[in-house]
Amino acid sequence: MSDTIIVEPVFPEQLEQTVILLGGPKVLRRSIRSQLDAHELLSEGLPNKALQHLVGSLLVLTAIGSVEKAIGMSYRTLQRKKDKPEQTLDVEQSGRAWKFAELLTMATGVFGSQKAAESWFESQAIGLNRKRPIDLVSTPAGQEMVETYLRQLQYGVYV
Repeated sequence: MSDTIIVEPVFPEQLEQTVILLGGPKVLRRSIRSQLDAHELLSEGLPNKALQHLVGSLLVLTAIGSVEKAIGMSYRTLQRKKDKPEQTLDVEQSGRAWKFAELLTMATGVFGSQKAAESWFESQAIGLNRKRPIDLVSTPAGQEMVETYLRQLQYGVYV
């Protein structure tokens, strides 16, 4: 009997979309097939190029303040990282970029398009005490609130 634990994502299509937002296997320099693969990638650090791909993929959240809140990094730092695409983000920055890509993927599934999802991030949400989701994603607690609310919307749970 093997001691190997196989961890599979609950929603593989969301994992795939998250990877695409970050540039796919070519930019990430590996295939991500499970949450464990994602963990290992984030532990080593996302390539700066993945962050640039994510930011370049945004359609509505293009204001400097929104991008800073979404990824937890100042615009100036983001610009410096752009000049070094092969370097990696630290674990915390990697985790924040990944989590925002996950939340954007979830919101896209709920609202039907990335443009609608990004617009939702900028709007007050009744189920989030009229807070804008983009203002909440800067902390783990806020990210969890946004994720829970998206799951409630996804499954039609009245909130």
